[in-house]
Amino acid sequence: MKRIEVRELEYFLAVADTLHFARAAERLGIAPPPLSRAIAQLERRLGTTLFERTSRRVELTPAGRVFRTEARNTLRSLDRAVRRTQQVGHDALRIATAPGTGSGLLREILRDYLARFGRDTVELVFTRDQASAVRDGRADVALVCSAEDLTGMDVQDVTTEHPVALVPIDHPFAARRTLTPACLLHDRTYAAELPPVGLDALIDLVATGQLVAVVGDSVVDRLGRHVAAVPVTGLPPRNVLLAWPADSHDPRVANLLDLIGQFHDHNSAVG
Repeated sequence: MKRIEVRELEYFLAVADTLHFARAAERLGIAPPPLSRAIAQLERRLGTTLFERTSRRVELTPAGRVFRTEARNTLRSLDRAVRRTQQVGHDALRIATAPGTGSGLLREILRDYLARFGRDTVELVFTRDQASAVRDGRADVALVCSAEDLTGMDVQDVTTEHPVALVPIDHPFAARRTLTPACLLHDRTYAAELPPVGLDALIDLVATGQLVAVVGDSVVDRLGRHVAAVPVTGLPPRNVLLAWPADSHDPRVANLLDLIGQFHDHNSAVG
């Protein structure tokens, strides 16, 4: 069988997503007849029917549903390959991290990395789905929680964080020795999901009374005098890992891992 072209996958997915040849053709910027011929040719080459067509509707066949999943995965893999290839020689090591990530060990490692390899050699990518950012090529490595799905990735322990609630210094919670998740739910500004902003912006939101949030205790040394951190009981500590593609041979990742190893060795010797 002749190899299927990327264009054919795009044509097929446009029809599969709209279930309407005219709307799919409009999305693709072509006329409906060439699109119909392309789909018919694809079906002949595959040896199976992808769509059930009537005068009133278009539906995917069981084979079409399978091919929709595989075609979408194929295009995503191709996009990821292009992005990763384009990043070869890119100066900045892109680290995906969740909003609210603190400093602590990460700060020391990045400061050493920048000192060794120069300014602008690290870029932080703030996202709630760090592993996906690495998988789709938006980042080179990610700081992730050990509970995430890390299939197909290599990992290295970075640190362990304990949960603390960030509250304005004049908030009634600021005087408490500990808080529980149930207590936090009574505050109208509490957000279970952090906004997609960096740590400085997150602290500003808390300081101005717009937000109460739970983060890891590595943020404590960045809070300033307008925000308090109160330990939260009933939530487990989390292991923070550095994750990267298992097939990666990026020397920048190796350099970062070397620094993490040095910091762990130093902390063990001091301890």
